[in-house]
Amino acid sequence: MAAHDAFVARRARFDSEAPDLLAPGLRAVFCGINPGHVSAAAGLHFANPRNDFWRLLYEAGFTPRLLAPAEGDELLRLGFGITNAAARTTRGSSDLRRTDFAGSAARLERVAAELRPGAIAFVGKEAYRGVFGERPELGVQARRLADSWLFVLPSTSPANAAVPYDERLRWFRALATHLETPRLRVAARAIVLDRADRVLLVRFRNPQSGVTFWATPGGALEAGETYEQAVRRELAEEAGITSFELGPWVWEREHVFEWLGALLRQHERFFVVRVNSPEVRPGLSEELLRAEGLDGSRWWTVDEIGRSDENFAPRALASLLRAFAEEGPPPRPIHAGP
Repeated sequence: MAAHDAFVARRARFDSEAPDLLAPGLRAVFCGINPGHVSAAAGLHFANPRNDFWRLLYEAGFTPRLLAPAEGDELLRLGFGITNAAARTTRGSSDLRRTDFAGSAARLERVAAELRPGAIAFVGKEAYRGVFGERPELGVQARRLADSWLFVLPSTSPANAAVPYDERLRWFRALATHLETPRLRVAARAIVLDRADRVLLVRFRNPQSGVTFWATPGGALEAGETYEQAVRRELAEEAGITSFELGPWVWEREHVFEWLGALLRQHERFFVVRVNSPEVRPGLSEELLRAEGLDGSRWWTVDEIGRSDENFAPRALASLLRAFAEEGPPPRPIHAGP
């Protein structure tokens, strides 16, 4: 099982009495501060029966029933994982030293970059402060790790009894709401046509559902990028295409979808790119392409797309391409549909 493979790999990198529960593409990873004596003895997270973590998960709607600390595999199947900010077991978090958090920010950065959780939720302000050296407010943070947004929850420890249970539940429910609210993502895509008017499509495989679909090359704009810069970067990475003049912006599309644990509302612009050579040599390794969800590419004719039973995005791709071939670029960008 992939979840177990990831679990074993993570355990080897983080020597803790309560080993990580991690897997690719989780909706969220909960990050506690460190294992207490009860958790260390059981080898499980939040194992102290006086800790409200598992009850809060259930009452906030993360789990369909109250899970026991030993049911980590079930939590993974629901799309959630657990790690800690520090590995050393102590009687209480006040016994931790600054050195216990050495390298913790870099480790969580690797978790975010390699496993792509939608969010990392710190269970307690001290867990966040231990990692980043700054005291946060509760809720969504301005800081990000790779594509994962960060959220700070109240501590669920019995030592945090000064914060009423209802207040802690309110913040757990706020996290659940944020996970279900689509995040805006702006993207640029290229309609790459060769001399025979074939279109280059790449196949994406959703790592959670396994569903595949064909789409034009492209992806989200990085910080500070223009649409043209994003198109050039994405084509170099996904197809090894670097020499071309960017044609007109002809289509736009907005759709909501779940990808790598996050609910996204993506706004896309499609630009025409003409190439002379059909050769495709991605600039990224196969491993990195698979991490991005890419699973191959090929050139298609419009008729082949129209006859195919495969999934395409946009769904009306064949008719859109046919209209472009017959009528040329529209006077203004048209909506490409779902």
